[in-house]
Amino acid sequence: MKKILVPTDFSKEAENALKVAAQLAKKYNSEIFLTHLLELPLSQVDALSSHSELPEAVFFMKLAHKKFEDVLARDYLKGIKVHENVDFNQSFSGISDTAKQNNVDLIIMGSHGATGFKEMFIGSNTEKVVRTSEVPVLVIKNEHLNFDINEFVFASDFKNDSKETYKQATEIAKAFDAKIHLLMVNTANNFTTTEKAKSRISDFIKGNDFTNYTINIYNDENVEKGILSFSHSINADLIGISTHGRQGIAHFLNGSISEDLVNHAKRPVITFKI
Repeated sequence: MKKILVPTDFSKEAENALKVAAQLAKKYNSEIFLTHLLELPLSQVDALSSHSELPEAVFFMKLAHKKFEDVLARDYLKGIKVHENVDFNQSFSGISDTAKQNNVDLIIMGSHGATGFKEMFIGSNTEKVVRTSEVPVLVIKNEHLNFDINEFVFASDFKNDSKETYKQATEIAKAFDAKIHLLMVNTANNFTTTEKAKSRISDFIKGNDFTNYTINIYNDENVEKGILSFSHSINADLIGISTHGRQGIAHFLNGSISEDLVNHAKRPVITFKI
């Protein structure tokens, strides 16, 4: 966890994410890449890239740098190496591109969630990053004065998910010295006996040397409710889940449990790309 990317729109939610990133950076001697993406029309971006003195673009660039100065002066960032970056791109794709360019290990984003009509047809930028990012994305909803992870729920069907996502989850657990609660949610439409479910989970984690875990089968109306209810029952500090990264019509038709959790969970959620 040497390089952490924190996208910011200078909102309270973004600062909550930056405060968590600062805690992790101090603990693991990490660098923070703090990035702000200006969403300008393509014609203006082209004009700016050709060194044109485009008034609107120059104004927003200077405004962003002024806000960066204010943020970087915060006490909680003292002693941390922070890279400032202002770029022009669509927020969700630009963040993923920035993560690849800088070889970051983790993206931390603030979110207040999206619900109702907005959730269905627009979605939040955080949700879009979750869908496109190749590296784990940690979504923060609230301020955490002490970001400690002791109880970590890793939810999966343990059938279609890649074992690589569980490996990434165990690395996070080791970093925090946390216990992983392996969770499979049973629903009426997709029911599996406890014996078969436990056997499937055991096969899924076979070969991984991580031993600080529990196996849990939970029944509920749907998977999302089951994950949220179980996490509440053990007072989990973090929920982890894999995402298939569906886009376009496939995403609209199939949806994504990971993105629903990002929108609806009150607890921090970390997603791993399959």
